[in-house]
Amino acid sequence: MKFVKMHGAGNDFVIIDGEKEVIAEQSLPSLSRHICDRQLGIGGDGIILVLPSRVANFKMRMFNPDGSEAEMCGNGIRCFAKYVHDREMHKDVVMTVETLGGIKTLKLNAAGGRVRTVRVDMGEPKLLRSEIPMKGKNERVIAEPLKVQGKKYEITCVSMGNPHCVTFVDRVDEYPVAKIGPEFENHPNFPARTNVEFVEVMNQQEIKMRVWERGAGETLACGTGACASAVASILNDKVARKVTVHLRGGDLFIEWMGDNKVFMTGPAEEVFEGKIDPAEIKKWEKDGA
Repeated sequence: MKFVKMHGAGNDFVIIDGEKEVIAEQSLPSLSRHICDRQLGIGGDGIILVLPSRVANFKMRMFNPDGSEAEMCGNGIRCFAKYVHDREMHKDVVMTVETLGGIKTLKLNAAGGRVRTVRVDMGEPKLLRSEIPMKGKNERVIAEPLKVQGKKYEITCVSMGNPHCVTFVDRVDEYPVAKIGPEFENHPNFPARTNVEFVEVMNQQEIKMRVWERGAGETLACGTGACASAVASILNDKVARKVTVHLRGGDLFIEWMGDNKVFMTGPAEEVFEGKIDPAEIKKWEKDGA
């Protein structure tokens, strides 16, 4: 099985051409767990399959390191776009991609036949409880108290095709994300679990964010999380509608436009190509049987 290792702002993925590499549907969770293992596999924050689509130019499926399938991945979709463009599978600088979180439109910034950055139309943020999803009365969740480990936090919840819970903190670099993140992720108020963003507001145009991703743990970046954090910061009157989000792996530029759509611009990088031994694949598939 051939693969390409890529990353967007430090959020790294193993990209596989799903048309050329035949993988049994039931094997995908097990393969993702083994491939993403940083000691015994390739290592990554997820695997991404490049597939044909009947409703868009391509279809993207993304699986987390715990084997669960994600609805959408902002950094992953930029890597996806670079993969197909740089291999001349799609030559136009505008691309549509089908995801479980809806069809996304991307504009590619390429030079010398290689994609450098990608601007993604992430669509409209969903703010009602039922859209996130979250238990309780079906209304917006803005600066609402939530008790976690006996402590009250103010949270703002946003869906960008997948669920996000944003809380504002001081000195985010020192925050115990690994300790608190899992408690938010698995809180009973979130029936599908949730991604968690810890945000420090720097000024009207900049925020700093760390993220605990559902099914992955803390990662260096999260594109949908950066979008959710920007939207949450705007809803709480903390920043302007165009904001740079500083992540541990790099920066993303987020715009919440007047038509209610959110746009994300950021880099995509290719690291290396490789092959997985067929014997390993069979063993991993057997482990998941």
